[in-house]
Amino acid sequence: MKENTLFPPKTELRPTIYAYQDKNPNYKGLLKIGYTTLEVEKRVSQQYPILQPYGKPYEIVFNETAMYDDGSIFKDYEIHKYLKKKRIENPDGEWFKCSVEELRAAYLAI
Repeated sequence: MKENTLFPPKTELRPTIYAYQDKNPNYKGLLKIGYTTLEVEKRVSQQYPILQPYGKPYEIVFNETAMYDDGSIFKDYEIHKYLKKKRIENPDGEWFKCSVEELRAAYLAI
């Protein structure tokens, strides 16, 4: 049987915008905002390869699709750009001094 080349196979990837809070007091008030096609818990745990005796050193606070209704995707840098435009403090890389509500507003705007 000939393979259907008219429509590409549907991807199993789930592009996601996520954010987490690090429980270390030095990161209080900061969210790390990222993009992944992995399951979010798996992606965040990759950033914390050492197990802690007191549990996870982070809390995932945002986990939403990075796909528009038409199937196209957007990335975390679009959220970052929006937050910077709104003058949200960005002390380093993907870390922003914002609330989950401010992140959600940026997400909805994108």
